[in-house]
Amino acid sequence: MLRKFPILIFIIITHAIYAQPALDLSYYLPQDIQYNPDIPTPKSIIGHEVGEWHVTHDRLVYYMKALAESSDRVTIEETGRTYEGRPQLLLTITTPENQKNIEEIRQKHLLLSDKDKASGVDIENMPVVIWMGYSIHGNEPSGANASLAVAYYLAAAQGEEIESALSNSVILFDPSYNPDGLNRFATWVNMHKGKTEVSDENTRELNEVWPGGRTNHYWFDLNRDWLYVQHPESRNRVKKFQEWMPNILTDHHEMGSNSTFFFQPGALSRVNPNTPLKNFELTKKIGQYHVEALDGIQSLYFSEENYDDFYYGKGSTYPDVQGSIGILFEQASSRGHAHDSDNGVLRFPFTIRNHVTTALSTFKAGIEMRKELLEFQQNFYAKAVERADADPVKAIVYGSSDDAAKNYHFTKILLQHKVDIYEVNEDFQANGKTFEKGSSYLIPLNQSQYSLIKGVFSTQTKFADSLFYDISAWTLPYTFNLPYAELGKGIASSVSLGDKVTDIAFKEGEVIGGTSTYAYAFDWDGYYAPRTLYKLLEKGIKAQVTTNPFSAKSGEKQHAFTYGSILIPLGIQDLSADEIYTLISKVSKEDGVDFYAINSGYASTGSDLGSRNFLKVEKPRTMLMVGDGVRSYEAGEVWHLMDERFEMPISLVETADVNRIDLSTYNKIVMVSGSYSSLSSSGIEKLKSWVRAGNTLILIKGAVSWANNNGLVNLEFVKGGNSDKYNTRPYANYGNDRGAKVTGGAIFSAKLDITHPLGYGYRDEVIPIFRSGNMSIRKHENPYATPLIYTDAPLLSGYVHPDNYERIKGSAGILIDNLGRGKVISMVDNPNFRAFWYGTNKLFFNALYFGNIISSGTAR
Repeated sequence: MLRKFPILIFIIITHAIYAQPALDLSYYLPQDIQYNPDIPTPKSIIGHEVGEWHVTHDRLVYYMKALAESSDRVTIEETGRTYEGRPQLLLTITTPENQKNIEEIRQKHLLLSDKDKASGVDIENMPVVIWMGYSIHGNEPSGANASLAVAYYLAAAQGEEIESALSNSVILFDPSYNPDGLNRFATWVNMHKGKTEVSDENTRELNEVWPGGRTNHYWFDLNRDWLYVQHPESRNRVKKFQEWMPNILTDHHEMGSNSTFFFQPGALSRVNPNTPLKNFELTKKIGQYHVEALDGIQSLYFSEENYDDFYYGKGSTYPDVQGSIGILFEQASSRGHAHDSDNGVLRFPFTIRNHVTTALSTFKAGIEMRKELLEFQQNFYAKAVERADADPVKAIVYGSSDDAAKNYHFTKILLQHKVDIYEVNEDFQANGKTFEKGSSYLIPLNQSQYSLIKGVFSTQTKFADSLFYDISAWTLPYTFNLPYAELGKGIASSVSLGDKVTDIAFKEGEVIGGTSTYAYAFDWDGYYAPRTLYKLLEKGIKAQVTTNPFSAKSGEKQHAFTYGSILIPLGIQDLSADEIYTLISKVSKEDGVDFYAINSGYASTGSDLGSRNFLKVEKPRTMLMVGDGVRSYEAGEVWHLMDERFEMPISLVETADVNRIDLSTYNKIVMVSGSYSSLSSSGIEKLKSWVRAGNTLILIKGAVSWANNNGLVNLEFVKGGNSDKYNTRPYANYGNDRGAKVTGGAIFSAKLDITHPLGYGYRDEVIPIFRSGNMSIRKHENPYATPLIYTDAPLLSGYVHPDNYERIKGSAGILIDNLGRGKVISMVDNPNFRAFWYGTNKLFFNALYFGNIISSGTAR
């Protein structure tokens, strides 16, 4: 009996923790203090107790606005709107006295992040700034629901202790990082909640339908977008972060139901080397406050394992390279209102309580460590000069004379993070590249955001740890396929600089050579050329693509048009010459694409304009398969790219519906990674018949394997060996050994055939490619059928296991197969990754526009 006693104690404690609570605010909040009766409770506004139902975003907004109306501690602002038009809120919570001087407090606090002024700031009586943010994943809702109780506490708690704490702090309070996802999930679980508790993991309430509530409107994980700010939710949030530069930022999440509770720090070996060790030490010290608080309510927890602090695009890591402390919290998820787990029935109120508890322990830590946190931020920026001085790289130059749109988007990202950028006043060369005045920019490293710049431009290939929670590389110029160079002291000091860039305008295109009597043409290089082409085709313009370079006179100058340039002959159009000129003048300005007026069909060099080397371009009528079994992230990336950025319609069709609908409506079908189990054998045969009829099927990542298994392509996969020389390994090593072979995301170089329709618009044969996963495919025997091939030494940045690396070398990046009169284009890696991989988007659009013109003799 004595040997079983500890187990019995554990069972009793676990039952007490997970038991159904008597639900009111006393379950969540300290009760040894008084609460202001004039401050409304959450229930009085939203109509139910916290945790009784999942709060919908509209009710969350109502409550936060009610707090601001009733409390002189709280002000509220709308920082922006989501794709679906929901407001993003930020509450500022502090004493009424601080509220009166809030702008002065903010401006003084910002001096701590100024390398030239930080050391002179008196921090003795300066408030600590704490950003509390909740539920960036909409189906991890315990955080957003906890925000109701935390906000009430901060507004209503009374007494000397809370007054003192608020006078020494400014709390920036974001109750929902992801309003659209939160509302989607709350609607699902609330509509399936019964009167009687059901905790069976198979019940419908706990199994939301595809794509789930985790993501935003376009199915993106917003917790991967802090650095590249491709979505309004991120841009609005980061703008406020940069306006305040808080000392602590919290990020409340959920994890698997059989887990307990995690708080940072994570594993020290997985911290980004650009993050100072002091950051880890302070995070660990704050963690002791969580230990005390969670011990006090008998909650189980863990720390310093599993999760990492490597990718700066995550909310808990983005602050770490800016003199701040990012803190990730992960709570075991109830998925709905109750869920069976290894620790008993896990109920929604319990998950909320852990987040409330650690939000308040963070608040306590921030107050008691106020001076230490302020000093850390102060020293972080004051010593930026020392770090820059010790760095052999003194500046970074970037820019493309061929693509102003990519310059624009690249620069906008950096400006969002308060990076200092200057125009280049004269042409110069560096690392064998020419950087031209008017299209090049220089980033000096001797600036406040030195560490963030290093984090953005890092090309690390050696690591202390081989396990990554997320991607291991995100080097910004590679993501854009944009020319750049790191400059040493000599050349950096010799570059003539122009004005500092405080904002950048989108460069409009123009019609060069005026009105034409014969034809117009435009290059395919520009990022938005595919958008321009669609606008023309949509208006009934007949367009052709050149498969052979040519040169023609436009105005007084000759212009060389390369592979993929688009021709608009006037003699074959249904619209009048005036209507066409008006249209192209409009779209050139909108898309930054220059048109060239050509007044003769005779080419100075290359093909004349009536040559068979000019082929008709069809307007894409595109369908994307979505639904159960399809990877929503990849599907969302295609949807967002076409709909939001390129303004091209795309039909989102449930995979199961492909079995019954008429596919002849479409001439392009896109499939991303997925199981496609709902596609019947007859549906697969229908898809094959559709391709045979002359259409184009575009496969991305996992869809390539699916197509190979179902007879749409016939590919040879590269099989890997095992570099481990030993027959046995310790059991305890299994997890790490397995994880080390995961390619979570790295950057590789590949050689592109720029004469191939899939290579149109590219000037350089070697381009950077993002890849995740370990699928490697051999080149086709047909020498023309593999237009993209990984180089023999391809790793540019990030981690890859040696076994996987050997398989990647010389393997295929894109393969072309014939199926009847149609084409199947297999893209081994994702050209649209997370919306920030601008550099390979054109590969996708080339498949969309030019897949059908690829000669059958050049495909397998």
